[in-house]
This record gives sequence, C-alpha cells and structure tokens, in this order.
Amino acid sequence: MTELSPRQRSHTTDDGGPPVRSRDRDRDAVRLLRTVLVRLGTALLVLLCAATVSFFLVRLSGDPVKLLLPPDATAQQEAVLRGSLGLDRPLFTQYADFLWGLPRLDFGNSLFYNEPVRTVLADRLPATLQLAAAALVVTLVIAIPAGIFAAMRRGRASDRGVMTMVLLGQSTPPFWVGILLILVFAVGLHALPASGYGTFAHLVLPAITLAVYSVAVVARLLRSSLIDVLSSDHIRTARAKGFGPLKVVLTHGLRNASLPVVTVIGLEVGSLLGGAILTEQVFSWPGVGQLTIEAISHRDFPLVQATVLLFAATFVVVNLLVDLSYSFLDPRVRTSR
Repeated sequence: MTELSPRQRSHTTDDGGPPVRSRDRDRDAVRLLRTVLVRLGTALLVLLCAATVSFFLVRLSGDPVKLLLPPDATAQQEAVLRGSLGLDRPLFTQYADFLWGLPRLDFGNSLFYNEPVRTVLADRLPATLQLAAAALVVTLVIAIPAGIFAAMRRGRASDRGVMTMVLLGQSTPPFWVGILLILVFAVGLHALPASGYGTFAHLVLPAITLAVYSVAVVARLLRSSLIDVLSSDHIRTARAKGFGPLKVVLTHGLRNASLPVVTVIGLEVGSLLGGAILTEQVFSWPGVGQLTIEAISHRDFPLVQATVLLFAATFVVVNLLVDLSYSFLDPRVRTSR
C-alpha cells in the first residue's frame, strides 16, 4: 500500500472522503446560495410593501375623474367614466387586480395617456438611464481621484481645499446647482443648451447637476476609508519594501478601503435615478422623473404606482448586487456567512 505524503494527507479526510478544500468550497457555495435566497426573499417583501404603500397613498390625492372631464361635466358623465376606468369597484378588488398584474409587469393603462403604462415607461426610461449613467461616470471620474488625492495629502492645504469643495457640493441643493449652471454656461457663455434632449451637449449640464452630491459623498467616504487603511500594519510593510506612495495606495490600500465605498456607490446609483426627478424638471429632460411629476399632477394612479415601484426596484436590485459583491471583494465576508 502506497503511503500518502504529508501534503496529500493534509488535503484528504481520514475516511478517504473528498479533499478538505473541496468540502470548504461546497460549504462556501451553500452559504452563498442561502445568502442569495434570503436576500431575494427580502427584496420581494420590500417591493410588495412599496407597491402596497404607493397603491393606497396615491388614492388620497383625490379623484382623477375630476381632472379628466371638463368642469361642467355632469354627475352621470363622471359615473360613466369612473366605471370605464374601473374606479367604481371596491378598493381591495382594485388592489388585488394590481398585485395580480405585477408578476406579468402589467400595470394597467395610464389614465391620462390612455396607453399601457408599460409602453409609456418604456418610452421614457432610456432618457433617464442615459442621464443616470452619465452622472455615475462623472461621479467616479471625479470622486475617486479626489478621495485618493485628499487621503495622500492628509492635513495639508490641498486636502483642506478638496474637503471644502466636497462640503460645498454636499450642502448645495441639486436644483440650485442646475439653475446656476444654466445661468453661467447657457445664458452667460452660450456654450451649452439650457434644456432639451438628443445630443451630447444637452447631456452635459444635467449630468453634472445630478452628479454633484454623489461626487461629494463618494470622495469624502473614500478619503476616510483610505486614511484608516493607510495606518494599518500591512501598509507599513509595503512601504518598508520600498513601494512608492501611489503604488501603495492603488495596490494595497484601495481594495481594502473599497467595501464602504462600494456600498455608497450602490446607494448613489439608486439616488441618481430618484434624484433625476428634480434635475429632469429643471432641464426639461424627457425621462421617468419628469413623467412622475406629470403623473402626480394628473392623478394618474397606475402610472404613479409604476414609477414608484420602478424606483424602489432599482434601489433593491442595486443593494442586492452590492451585498453579493462583498463576498468577492473581501473573503472574510464570504466565510462569515
């Protein structure tokens, strides 16, 4: 009988079963699957709560029939229209029909546009996604270098200058930033259009406006995380080996400081879509944000419910992906689950 070497014995169980590493991988896979299932169940529960709250709250705004008919409409005309829209049925029957259509993405017909809500959203969603993606690019391109620079220059005048700009960006309302940019670049310099949609020039000012707050949040958090990491033992070891300051930060510090930053970036992705409501109004950007304002003003119940659920689903999905990404960014999170 051939005797196993110490290396082989360390990877084989006493009963001749599968290697220890294989069992560890299986346990990690089971933990990851359990985590995914729990998170999916929680996400579905959150979406159900958001759908329920939006359904009942939107009906407190008033009767949409009053807005759809002229002021001199008779009570009989109102009753006929209310019946054709299904608003004369019991409230919980309407709620049950609403929940029944959610798995099929059937939100009903828009009361104002007289089209399926799914079609109306599909027409407006690309503009909002384009604006949010551009704002996210602006956020990452500015915030990450600014956070790294401020952390490497901690306590110096350049660090205080960056943090002052960050504080201003975090304290300034986005709609005020948008109006200021319009006054400077559209009215004063005539360099960029003040409103509209379709070209890269139309995208610049709304994207910057939407990204200002996110840049401040990400840069500030990245600076704080890097300062904590740069004082750890493994960073001192890397410096003792002769690595330059920038290489130490990019190679050893940035990944260890990435967990809280990734969390905030994930939250900011949802905030960019939600914050697009005001930005789209300021710049007349034809996206879901502007559509939401129109739906609320017209008391378009199905359209309001769908837009609220869309924003809620965005937050839930992004947070789920961020949570699962922890297992790949930090092995300690993977083994603790």
